[in-house]
Amino acid sequence: MILAGDVGGTKTDLAIFDRDVRLVDRARYESGRHESLRDIVRDFVSTRPVRIEAACFGVAGPVRRGTAKTTNLPWTVSAAALEQVLGLDTVRLINDLEATAFGVSALAGDDLAVVHEGAPDAAGHAAVIAAGTGLGEAGLFWDGRRHHPFASEGGHATFAPANDLEFALLTHLRREFDHVSWERVLSGQGLFNIYRFLRDTGRHDEPAWLADAIAHGDPPAAVTSAALAGTSELAGAALDLFVSLYGSEAGNLALKTYATGGVYVAGGIAPKILPRLLDGAFARAFTAKGRMAPLLSAVPVRVVLSDLVNLLGAARSIRHDLEQP
Repeated sequence: MILAGDVGGTKTDLAIFDRDVRLVDRARYESGRHESLRDIVRDFVSTRPVRIEAACFGVAGPVRRGTAKTTNLPWTVSAAALEQVLGLDTVRLINDLEATAFGVSALAGDDLAVVHEGAPDAAGHAAVIAAGTGLGEAGLFWDGRRHHPFASEGGHATFAPANDLEFALLTHLRREFDHVSWERVLSGQGLFNIYRFLRDTGRHDEPAWLADAIAHGDPPAAVTSAALAGTSELAGAALDLFVSLYGSEAGNLALKTYATGGVYVAGGIAPKILPRLLDGAFARAFTAKGRMAPLLSAVPVRVVLSDLVNLLGAARSIRHDLEQP
């Protein structure tokens, strides 16, 4: 049996797969309610009398020498500590978007939605971008036979505005943040940052009922709900700008990784705003790269709808390691 984990700032998912990477069992934990991943793993395995042969955890943060400091959670995740809990010789930690990249190659059909068709014969390197609690990015190097996923921290690269409204957004956010990264505008909190910018600069009025919903609930969720329902012009404008920026950064990632084989849009936000991702604004921003527009027009873009992709990818990653001589 293989234990796979998807460790994020909001939730931590754990699952058991068999050697053929078929799901056996799964559980979800609220990350913020626990002091460490070690505690979650101990709880998970204590109620499941199965023999774990190998384990791999995709962690939202940079992984170095078997240790990861989660970006949006006050945890330090140690492979050595998890080896003690599980009684294993080797536990592997990988970046969560690297896990996503391992998982996307196993998806098909209803697991994917087409944002931009691209060329029918598209092939080559690929990339993954995922907005959720934070913003993750990864690449898939094509060696002529198969893809090799690799991690990045591209979500923390400096936000680059492309028009007057985006320049105004950057100026506004610089008053609050020393460094305005793409994650500051492309994440759950990033959507709310955009909303606050449009509200606080007087571009749109905030209805009292939405202000109350934000004050007594989850702000990004409240904004998203109002935008999709069409009940707030302010929320709708915030989501429109978010989608345009998402497409723009996805195009940036495609250029930097030469992802002629396709770009996958993953993460928790994309499935929730799928109608907006499919209405053309994302694709227009994706291809709006001047002289490189023809190149990007040929790149397929798919939204990942499966919430199993990161766990599946972590399991596929460790199985690949087990199969090596």
